[in-house]
Amino acid sequence: MHIRLLGDIEVASAGGQPLHFATRKTSLLFAALVLAGPKGLRRERVAAMLWAGSGEQQARNSLRQALVDIRRLFPSTGDETIRIEGNADTIWLAANADEADIWIFDQKIQADDGASLAAAADFYRGDLLDGLSFPHEIDEWLAPLRASYTRKALDLVERLSLLPELGSREEQACERLAERLVTLDPCAEQAHRALIRIFRHRGKTNDAFRQFLACKEALKRELGVEPEEATRGLVESIEAPSMGRLKAPIADGGPPEVGVSHLEAKAEPTRPTVSVPEKPSIAVLPFQNMSGDAEQDYFTDGVVEEITTALSHVSWLFVIARNSAFAYKGQAVDVTRVARELGVRYVLEGSVRKAGSRLRVAGQLIEAAAGVSLWADRFEGGVSEVFELQDLVASSVIGAISPKLEQAEMARAKRKPTESLDAYDHYLRGMASLYRWTREGLEAALPQFYKAIELDPDFAAAKGAAAWCYFWRMANGWMTDRQNETAEVSRLVGNVAIASQDDAVALAFSGLALGYVIGDYEAGSALSDRALVLNPNCAAAWSASGCLKACHDDPDIAIEHLSRARRLSPLDPMTFFMQCFTAFAHFVAGRYDAAWPIAEAASRAQPYYLTGMRVAAASNAMAGRLDAASGHIARSLRLDPELTLSNLKHRVGQIRPDYFARYAEALRLAGLPE
Repeated sequence: MHIRLLGDIEVASAGGQPLHFATRKTSLLFAALVLAGPKGLRRERVAAMLWAGSGEQQARNSLRQALVDIRRLFPSTGDETIRIEGNADTIWLAANADEADIWIFDQKIQADDGASLAAAADFYRGDLLDGLSFPHEIDEWLAPLRASYTRKALDLVERLSLLPELGSREEQACERLAERLVTLDPCAEQAHRALIRIFRHRGKTNDAFRQFLACKEALKRELGVEPEEATRGLVESIEAPSMGRLKAPIADGGPPEVGVSHLEAKAEPTRPTVSVPEKPSIAVLPFQNMSGDAEQDYFTDGVVEEITTALSHVSWLFVIARNSAFAYKGQAVDVTRVARELGVRYVLEGSVRKAGSRLRVAGQLIEAAAGVSLWADRFEGGVSEVFELQDLVASSVIGAISPKLEQAEMARAKRKPTESLDAYDHYLRGMASLYRWTREGLEAALPQFYKAIELDPDFAAAKGAAAWCYFWRMANGWMTDRQNETAEVSRLVGNVAIASQDDAVALAFSGLALGYVIGDYEAGSALSDRALVLNPNCAAAWSASGCLKACHDDPDIAIEHLSRARRLSPLDPMTFFMQCFTAFAHFVAGRYDAAWPIAEAASRAQPYYLTGMRVAAASNAMAGRLDAASGHIARSLRLDPELTLSNLKHRVGQIRPDYFARYAEALRLAGLPE
């Protein structure tokens, strides 16, 4: 098989080498021909779909050139398995039946045996042509096909879960497919039912009930409906004693707690267990948004983030970073399992209800090992008092953990990021966009941060977040006006350095931008050091420090700092960033065999992170793995066609000259053009 359309489009040569189309529309034309199959497409129609904005003659010329580009990728050898054929009216793709994943998928789902159905499930990596944008005309043609394959996948996952003999191979394939479908659409009820059946088959009735609760919550939140009769009947068929373990909700209607059965308590956790540190440790889980408005999720998340930050100011307390805790968002969690997976002694959960100008924050602190609630309370006030409510929750939790806490330590937890409620609102909206880590997300985030700064010129968190956006733009080759954007980083960071006395994340973001974009390593490191003194539990500060040291200083210290960041935030969505610079530190230290596996892990975790691809290419090249290196370069050029050795400096930032020279030479060896 050389063609994949389920998920992102991937095409390989007969020898297995990745093939890259000259333009996006050429790749769309090829995908359309694969989808059309033997019947092909009318030339006139496909030209109109792909080049609707061009004149008729220009559209025909563009189609002709695109077909030439495709034929170049599949040169005629007399025995080729993939080729373009056509006549005056129609063009079609001639290929063997096993050349495209969608053709094999369609064949396998017709079978009745578990092995074939499991194989089909493995082919469904995601929605048809997921991640590609389309002209309106081709989107109208593609939408029914995409919906059709989604329905096929949903039917497949239910058929697999209903097999009378569900072997381990079929069960694993079914579980993977169901999880993919639920990730793509949290309201995919057939996929939820499949997972419920799998958990029941394993004897994990509490996991089955949790899946039902996740399904019910998603349907209510997204569609305002209850689960189907088939789903309710499936859950009711599970033995009644387990249902009795669904406990009452926490204060103010938080998510119900689901007890852990005797069997489940002995089972392996879904994530690795992490050792609990000696000093008191806590994770603040995502609070439930009780406002009845999904648009208020960003506000609820902001309340949790501020409570997490307040707790992190206490030097004797080990606090799990926000990003790792938010890996559990939207789940009905068992706090004992969460504590085991994050390596903490205490868990804080709760809810936020915002109605008009009134706000209610409820929380419950649980000692996880014993399953004992140490404290539960609710706080009410006007929206203008949001910071006081956050402070009350944070200081009450600290007091419950250690009654001997000094008043000075409590005072450090009570920090207001800004006096302006409107500025804070724009900051939270910007962070919600930033955490998407895409170009579009950054373009949406920056105006929100600038609006927050306009409303409150002393708002350090917004300035630090804006500086981080420019760092991310540079690392991914997204800068459009390098000189002005670099000057803007200088201005933002200067303001943070002068004014920010109590915001570790703002200092960390600013220090990283200063070292990477401006090239002032000493000043950037000084800011990250200030952040670590202020808040030794700040994963962002350890990560920024490690990145700077990997690019400018001691690779072994860099690895130590990045490892500390990962320990503080073991489930961080930015783990790929930490892995990337850990790999780069090994690279500059000459440990290429240690570097490339970590770089490849980063690239797998975030396949669109260009720095990760380049580090993987360089590490593989120096380790003598030239085929793997050239593959990473090919993918890099596909996403960043203008990348060359001559403009590499504009992508990788201001790193130490001898490090850069070795890096550039490795990428030249990997195949990066001059």
